[in-house]
Amino acid sequence: MKVRAAKHKRVVDTLTGPFERRFLPWMASRLPQWVLPDHLTALGMFAAVLIAVSYALSNYHPAFLWAAFFGCILNWFGDSLDGNLARFRHIERPRYGFFVDHSTDALAETLVFIGMGMSPFMRFDIAAVALAGYLLLSLYAALATVSMGEFKISYAYLGPTEMRMVAMLGTAWVYFNGMPIIQLPFVGLTVLDIIGILVSLLFLGAFLISSAKMAGRLAHIDRTAHHEHKPHE
Repeated sequence: MKVRAAKHKRVVDTLTGPFERRFLPWMASRLPQWVLPDHLTALGMFAAVLIAVSYALSNYHPAFLWAAFFGCILNWFGDSLDGNLARFRHIERPRYGFFVDHSTDALAETLVFIGMGMSPFMRFDIAAVALAGYLLLSLYAALATVSMGEFKISYAYLGPTEMRMVAMLGTAWVYFNGMPIIQLPFVGLTVLDIIGILVSLLFLGAFLISSAKMAGRLAHIDRTAHHEHKPHE
């Protein structure tokens, strides 16, 4: 099997994509020479720890939510710029970069969702289901990269940046409005609970639909290849 992770096509079709495609290279061109892609990856990872710890500490005071809010901005900066900086300076390490970037992303999101679940504003089981949905999408992205040479990080025009924006807006709303319980049949949910459920459904739906489409594409490719190589009688 030919592995395509080292050289793949990035599929990014998000609401913020046009802005990021202009802003991130511009920012990368202005970073000091001593700043390296690995520094930015480490910054993104530090920001994820900050977000998780801040959500957990919001049990003691809601002001810690602003540290989580700031952590989302810091995480976006580090996570979005590391690859852009490498491409701008032509210092890409395709295999290393792909592995480190996406393994740290998975760890970072795991920490963030656990931190949300430990806060008083989101049920832990909802955070766990949202995390499972995110990890399923990460698995799909890796499999699609190996199978088709396509690395997709956007679904329904939403990507990591949009997810951070949703988290930031929800966090700010909770800070200013407290934690009102929305009573539904059989259960009461907070605003972040409802956001977590919607995000979970988005992740799981995107995984199922994308996997079904990819399976159909691969089946067609394999059938075509089989017929092309089948000896003529």
